[in-house]
Amino acid sequence: MTGLPLALMSCGWDFTAGGARYVARLAESAARQPVEAGLAAAQHLLGARIDAGAPVRTLGGALTVVVPQGVLSVLHRLPGRFLDGRDPVDQQWWGERLGAVHRALRGFRHAGLRPWQLPDPDAAHLDAEPWLRPAVTTAVTAATRLTVTDQLTYGVLHGDPAPQAFAIDPATGRSGPLHCGASGTGPLVYDLAAAITYAGGPERAGELVSGYLGAGPVGADEVEAALPVLLRLRWAVQADRAARYDCPQGLDMARVALESMAG
Repeated sequence: MTGLPLALMSCGWDFTAGGARYVARLAESAARQPVEAGLAAAQHLLGARIDAGAPVRTLGGALTVVVPQGVLSVLHRLPGRFLDGRDPVDQQWWGERLGAVHRALRGFRHAGLRPWQLPDPDAAHLDAEPWLRPAVTTAVTAATRLTVTDQLTYGVLHGDPAPQAFAIDPATGRSGPLHCGASGTGPLVYDLAAAITYAGGPERAGELVSGYLGAGPVGADEVEAALPVLLRLRWAVQADRAARYDCPQGLDMARVALESMAG
């Protein structure tokens, strides 16, 4: 069993059993319904002929199991390697697959899909650092204003589309998401913003954005208008989670990113 690279919303392991490869994912217990929505979304993608990690059910037919550490799910591991978020060619695959997933999930419904939720600027854990509450408040205010004043494209979000959440098989050229995250609904550009943070920022994510625009349901004008606001929000979400779970390294990364943004 091999640990997968850390992501914001879950942790995971790659393992082999009976000659087949699988991925196990562990998320917080409160995310059980969204995780199950993500597993159902993966099934939907397979029906739309998009490669995705197919969930493995328990003997009783459940998609997830609650364990003391959280909620556990197991999926079939797509063949191939993880995408490299800093490689321009892989970025094209990454953006194209994210866009294709967004397009294929239009009309997908599941009881576990929860609406987009912004961080709470009044949360007690935001007292962890003097800069934290003002930064989160600024990001939430700007995102709220954006959703009111702009007509955004909404849909099913992956929520944490890291490059390591996608695989490509060099032998066939086929690629797809290993999992569909803890799915919810919200502005689709938020997923693109989340991916860009993993790519090293917008100045290093040109091919990712290009790939997404070529395959996704969101136009270039909307991406240009919404991306700066939702990038700030994504880093605020990371700061919020890092403070809540006492992760100094994640908090410092978020601080540096937020301080580097204009406005």
